[in-house]
Amino acid sequence: MKIFKKISSFIFAGLLFAVGTAFAQTPDQSTPPDALIKMVVTDVMASVKADPDIQKGNIPKIVELVEKKIVPYTDMRRTTEMAMGPNWKKATPEQQAQLSMEFKNLLIRTYSGALSQLRDQTVQFKALRAAPDDKEVVVKTVVIGRGDPVPLDYRLEKTANGWKVYDMNIMGVWLVEAYRNQFSNQISQNGIEGLVKFLQDRNKQLATAKPSN
Repeated sequence: MKIFKKISSFIFAGLLFAVGTAFAQTPDQSTPPDALIKMVVTDVMASVKADPDIQKGNIPKIVELVEKKIVPYTDMRRTTEMAMGPNWKKATPEQQAQLSMEFKNLLIRTYSGALSQLRDQTVQFKALRAAPDDKEVVVKTVVIGRGDPVPLDYRLEKTANGWKVYDMNIMGVWLVEAYRNQFSNQISQNGIEGLVKFLQDRNKQLATAKPSN
């Protein structure tokens, strides 16, 4: 379980690396996926290094950072859909919206501590291997810090509003796969509403927990 949490924490850190924007030039629909990743990685890391509160695990500050710099460049709906698998179609539109919101909040609150690690890390960017007309790509990077280098991959899709991150891979584990069994078990035992309640309860617990750093 500790290994899983460590892997998941790096995945979430990868999400924080991957998306966000506070540039003089805002990425638009024509921005290539690898350029988007490189631009936002640099910006998010600079933002974290400049904010001691975020480095200490200040939840309100982290939530603010995520909402402003992460959410616009991710597709949490698709991330949630993939994590749920076939069960996604069994949920009502209202339940799907609830699940996407609660899953986003779970990721933010569960792995907020990973954000503080950015101050000690750098990122190497690999050349993108993709065709010009590809609608989905994987952008590969390597996180350099304490210990061995960590390969970190981002899966993006091309939408009408530009490229969006919807999955990450660290040490051979994709984010959606890491949660799929847990979601499936909850639904098998308690149904879709049971999963919604599980996520809501977990988020309430994490909201009242003291940050550890």
